[in-house]
Amino acid sequence: VQLQASGGGLVQAGGSLRLSCAASGRIFSSYVMGWFRQAPGSEREFVGRINWSSGSISYADSVKGRFSISRDNAENTVYLQMNNLKAEDTAVYYCAAGPGGRLPRSYDYWGQGTLVTVSS
Repeated sequence: VQLQASGGGLVQAGGSLRLSCAASGRIFSSYVMGWFRQAPGSEREFVGRINWSSGSISYADSVKGRFSISRDNAENTVYLQMNNLKAEDTAVYYCAAGPGGRLPRSYDYWGQGTLVTVSS
């Protein structure tokens, strides 16, 4: 499985960005697609996840109500819509695939990361 994340950039506080994660290779229907982020000097933290087959979604409390995850099964792509961005959302964002969970070790495959910078 190869994952390609894109869509990061510089945005002002209160603005929006949409990240994409295109998957290629064999995607198991049982897989979960996760989004994580890592700010400088911090550990990688869970943002949200979506079950590839069922569409079940969960979010970290810090982004709930502002971020939303969706998927396009035909395109093997998962999206992270980020609204009302805050300076503390600044991080490198990663998509991941695997059995799922809220911990990075629950995922087997990782994209290369895309940088999101929110200016205050």
